[in-house]
Amino acid sequence: MKRRHLLQTLAATPALLPAQQTNPSPDENVVLTVVSPESAGLPVRRFFTPEQFATLQTLADLIAPSLDGRPGAKDAEAAAFLDFLLAKSPRDRQVLYQRSLDTLNRTARTKHQKAFSELGPTEANALLAPLKVKWTYAAPTEPVAAFLRAAKADIIRATTNSRAVAEANIAGRRRATGLNPYWQVIE
Repeated sequence: MKRRHLLQTLAATPALLPAQQTNPSPDENVVLTVVSPESAGLPVRRFFTPEQFATLQTLADLIAPSLDGRPGAKDAEAAAFLDFLLAKSPRDRQVLYQRSLDTLNRTARTKHQKAFSELGPTEANALLAPLKVKWTYAAPTEPVAAFLRAAKADIIRATTNSRAVAEANIAGRRRATGLNPYWQVIE
């Protein structure tokens, strides 16, 4: 019982010592710097190379474009969110994205002598033919087709759960969920 009492006393000792704080005098004004939350959480590219990121941005804009004034993947910054998400994802998912984005770029350079991000919508849509195949429960065996299927789901999910779409829902009074939750990268 004495050892317990000793430990309790030692644990309480720092609380008994007077705090050494320097309080400003009443004549001094304390200046606080104010930073908006949006500027503190600006997205920083973490995972993809610049060329892969540009390809992902173009792909996201083709899969989820802005329609009727509603924000698309570009407005929702879905590519930036996926860059953050994939930096924390399992290695096999990372490899799927990296290799497939590189393959899309390589194919675009072979067929059109331009990077995928520089292609027009009609040229890019020709490379996205696996997305036009009828959907089945069985995942595609071809790596690029499997990537396009996964990327489409990820891009649509990132877009619909973004702050831009939540704000558009509030502005348009479309409150399906009532709370309008959205994702935001915080680190």
